[in-house]
This record gives sequence, structure tokens and C-alpha cells, in this order.
Amino acid sequence: MPVELGVWRIDGQLSRVQAGPLDLESRLEDILDSEIAIANPDWMIIGRQVITPHGGRVDLLAIDRDGNLVIVELKRNHMPRDIVTQVLDYGSWVGTLRAEDIAPIFNAYRKTRFPNEPTLSIDAAFCRRFGLKSMPEELNERHELVIVGSEFDADTERIVTYLSDTHGVNINAVFFRVFKDGDREYLTRAWLREPESSGSSPGASTSLRSASSPKGDWNGEYYVSFGDLDDSGRSWEDAVKYGFISGGGGEFYVRTLSLLSPGDRVWVNVPGEGYVGVGEVTKPVVRIDQFLVPGPGGRDVPITEVPLKGPRIVESLKTAEVPEHLVGVRWLASVPRNKAIKEKGLFGNQNTVARPRDPKWAYTIERLRERFGIVDGRLGQQD
Repeated sequence: MPVELGVWRIDGQLSRVQAGPLDLESRLEDILDSEIAIANPDWMIIGRQVITPHGGRVDLLAIDRDGNLVIVELKRNHMPRDIVTQVLDYGSWVGTLRAEDIAPIFNAYRKTRFPNEPTLSIDAAFCRRFGLKSMPEELNERHELVIVGSEFDADTERIVTYLSDTHGVNINAVFFRVFKDGDREYLTRAWLREPESSGSSPGASTSLRSASSPKGDWNGEYYVSFGDLDDSGRSWEDAVKYGFISGGGGEFYVRTLSLLSPGDRVWVNVPGEGYVGVGEVTKPVVRIDQFLVPGPGGRDVPITEVPLKGPRIVESLKTAEVPEHLVGVRWLASVPRNKAIKEKGLFGNQNTVARPRDPKWAYTIERLRERFGIVDGRLGQQD
């Protein structure tokens, strides 16, 4: 149904806050360029008014934390068919861009947007933005199309839903509206469809309808990144010995652990090294000092009280705003880090936990089953 959003002030007498009489779209491009996190905290702007070889101009071009490009196109005065055709045309070009094409776009954007600041490579900007050590090895494997506007009609919703559900086009629409309460202005946001993310939904987004993903997009198997071991103090040996996966260093790295429930299958990757284990979740996420393991005399004690190869994760209780959190795992198979399974074409990203919808994930599971010798959840040989 068409988007309609209302806001009421509830202090004292209930009163409706009126939508402000301003041309939002004349300001929204500036707002999103300055703070794209209000749309999605997992995006970084790399281009504005990017000229395509076919004479078009992409309003905003972003890259997500998995290295995929995102076209952000403002609706302005377009009719539904016009804006959808335009964004599809841009997508046909953006889908062809690779690292050697993306870096010059970012460099031109930096020179225009921040002319007085020191030169910054896209690699450095990406790692700074997302708190990572390196960019993904492969960029733009699956681009996204996002239409932005202050209002949408039934035609826009119908076309976007049809393209996504029937043809698997990675397209969405996000609705912004300004409300005025005296001298104050409030910007609200609502997605037409639940925004797609490698892990969980970005931030506290309001969804107008849940996205029904194309059949078979996610195979029920979870991806886990056990990363940044040197900086975090985590030890894969500890994880195998005591049966856990973990995340810490910030809310982003912890929150996706809550996706896991007992019985879920997890495939664990050390970024840059390869896959090291597959297991079944046994216990939901808890803070590190609440995670119990067998101790002396056979009694259960907090893992903070047993010897660890990576003891610095315990220090996170005192030094980190969000301390290390652990999920219990029964390992079906594991290998040391120096024997990690790494092949071209295997899926990987930086989220602590993800429900991948990339077709590459199905191939990755198939290969890992063979390499680990997993058949129907048991150790064995593939037929």
C-alpha cells in the first residue's frame, strides 16, 4: 500500500505534528551525503552526481561493508515508471564496475567533497568507516538499487515488489518525511521492504512490509566471522577447546550473535585465512563472564576463570564499552588456523554472523561439506 506516516506529540495533550511545507528532496541529497547512516549504517558514500557513459547522473553512489555498490537515487518529480527505468539503467552500468573503476570514482568524490583534506585512498576510508583491517578481496559482486523519496504511491510499490520477488532484482525504496513542531524539524524514515543486510537489519529501521526473499536465497546455514584475532585477543584454540564463537569491540559486532539459536548450523571463517570449523549452536549469546565451561573438579565455572590462550578477551569487561559476547557451539569438525580452507569463489564478509543470500553461499556450503567431510550433520565421506 502507499506509504503514509504520522507523528504525534504525547506530552500533555495528544497532538499531531504536521508535515513541514518544504521541498524535502532539494535538501535530502545533502543530508544523505553528509550522514548516509540515517539510511543505512552499513553504507559509505563514494560518489555524488556520478556521470555514466550513457549520459545519466547517479545521485549518490555508496559502498556497503561487504564491498558491494549501492545506487541511491532520489525520486524528485519522476513518475513511477520513469524512476524505476532510470535506476535500472544505472544498475546496468554500476553492475559492471570493478575495483579499478571504483577507486577513481571515490578519488574524484573526495577531491570535490573534501578539497582541503589530505588525500585518502578508498581502502583507508573503507577500513576507517567500518573499523576493519582490509577491504573485501572482491568488490561489487552484487549491487543494490535504492529509490529515495518523500512519498510513494501504489504503482511504485507494485513495480518494486514485482522486480524483487519475481525477478530477483536487488531493489528497494526508502521513504523520508520532515515534520515540523514549532521551530524544530524531525526527519523520519521507513523502508518499503525490510532492508537487506549480510547480517541483520541496519539499525532501528521501520519496515512497511517484510521482504519476501526469492525462494532458495538463504539456505538456513549461518556464516560466522571469527576475525581480528590479534587485536581482539581471541584464540581459535580456545574456541575449539571450550566450544564457542564470539564477537566484541562494538555493538555492530555483537548484535548479530543474537541471530543464533540452539540447533543452528554455523560455518566459521577467519577473514584472510579461510574456513576453520563447522558446528551446531548449543547455547544462545551471553556476555563473556556469564559463559560457563567445565572447570576444576568437573563443576561449571565462568570462562573468565579458566586458562585461555587469548586472555585479553577477558579484559574487555573492563576496557570495552561492549565486552566480548559468546555463543556456545558443539563442533562437528575443525582445523587449526594454519590449515584453514581457502579457495577462490568461497563466500566471505566481515559480519560476525550472517544469513547470506548471495548465490555464492550455496556453492560455499557444498565445497565446505566436501572439505570437512560433513554429511547430514555428521562426520563422514561424501558420496
